[in-house]
Amino acid sequence: MSKPPMSPKRRFLTAMMGGSVDRVPVGNVVSVITVELMEIAQAWFPEAHLNSEAMTRLAAASYEVLGYDTVMPIASVTQEASALGCDVEWGTPELMPSVKTHPFAEMQDLLIVERWIEAPAIQVVLDALGLLRKAYGERVVIVGKVMGPWTLSYHMMGVEDFLVSTLQEPARAQRSLDILKSVTIDFAIAQMKAGADVICLADHATGGMVSPDMYRDMLLPIHQEIIAEIGCPTVLHCCGNTTDRLRYFVETGVDCYHFESQVNVEEAVSIAAGEMTLIGNINNPELLLSGTPEQVANACHHAIRGGVQILSPECAVPLTTPIENLQTLVDVAEGKL
Repeated sequence: MSKPPMSPKRRFLTAMMGGSVDRVPVGNVVSVITVELMEIAQAWFPEAHLNSEAMTRLAAASYEVLGYDTVMPIASVTQEASALGCDVEWGTPELMPSVKTHPFAEMQDLLIVERWIEAPAIQVVLDALGLLRKAYGERVVIVGKVMGPWTLSYHMMGVEDFLVSTLQEPARAQRSLDILKSVTIDFAIAQMKAGADVICLADHATGGMVSPDMYRDMLLPIHQEIIAEIGCPTVLHCCGNTTDRLRYFVETGVDCYHFESQVNVEEAVSIAAGEMTLIGNINNPELLLSGTPEQVANACHHAIRGGVQILSPECAVPLTTPIENLQTLVDVAEGKL
């Protein structure tokens, strides 16, 4: 007698932790939101960044419409930045939010605001996770997302100023990381309590901006501390070509790495084998946004043959990505293509 099919939740979590599954899971631990999904869910940016019911409806569309095994409500990368005192432009249906001011830029003590976790931009996420838990918690993986201290330092100090400080004022840069890691940890724990099954740690210490040696020396110990403090399955997301630091990512203790198409699949699988699973790495701009379903399907088959455990867009998808291309990942996983 054959086994019954797995639930989306069991399938995703089993694959993420290196177990055997009935088929390759499909999900996205960053954002899969598009303008078409906003229309279907009747939940639009910027309201869906700031209103828990709109955020919940839009997150649910990844399961209800696309057929993914995950729901993830946090489409922006600016929720913490807003709570920490940055001015945020919350965008439009076709434009993601952006940070406009950087409170650490002229501050010597690098102090964060008290009770930041009570800010509306934080509470809306926790409320949405609670609503998703009630609606989908028994069947679908609920993913939370936090910005890591390197990314938060970009927001609080400005990208250029922070990167310059890592070279010219390393003590100042290190202090920023040490202070902001508490934000990452506390928000992750709050999201777990609110209903998240998995936490995505998004931290953009990518190749081309940060050397692998700098990652090893400045950020790896902090990532190890954060992962140790987060008491649930964790996914690390870092954009770009990260081949030269994949071994360090393994050493963080993270369960899974969400990676981009710039990273060679076979090489990533070889480095991570038996220690860290992989989710990704279907190209966004050339395939999901501009390609055909056949081209997307070919990339999915290549990823599966290469050993990627979970199919996913490589990063937050462009807002005008066609739904048909996003659904192709599920069609491939289910053996329809």
